[in-house]
Parts: sequence; structure tokens; C-alpha cells
Amino acid sequence: MSKNNATPGGAQAPRVHLRFFAAAAAAVGRNELDVSAGTVAAALEAATTQAQGPDAARVLANCSVLLNEVSCEDPQRALNDGDHLDLLPPFAGG
Repeated sequence: MSKNNATPGGAQAPRVHLRFFAAAAAAVGRNELDVSAGTVAAALEAATTQAQGPDAARVLANCSVLLNEVSCEDPQRALNDGDHLDLLPPFAGG
């Protein structure tokens, strides 16, 4: 079992839904993705692995992350089944 699919106790990791916006969607090659991941970092790793674009890792590393519509800056934050992660790249202008 890969580290993305298992929690530290060995249980199956929760299923989470990721949404990608703007440059993140372009880099990943899709707007949405469902993955099994126990932490925010594992979810981003899974998204990078399944990405269709070569720049996904670089772009996702610079994204702001919203967990269930609330800013999340802790990559080790545990995820629950049905959580939603929104990946927003830096935006310019104003």
C-alpha cells in the first residue's frame, strides 16, 4: 500500500476532493480530482503524481490551500473522508 493510501496506523486513508483553479488547473490538466490521502501534503503529492502537466509540482508548491473553505497552512494537517481542498495559485493584479 502506498503512503498516500494509508494512515500512520495502517488504516485506509480518507477520500478527499481537490479543486484546482487558474494556473493550478492548467498545470494539473484538470479542474477536479479525488484522491485517498491522510494529510494535505499527501493529497498534494497524489495530485502531482496524477497530473498531466510537467509543471504541476512547481505550481502546486506555490498554491494557497483551502481546507473546507478555510485557509490551511499546515501540510501535515490530517484529512477526513469527504474533505475538500481548493488549490489557488498566486494571483497578480488587483
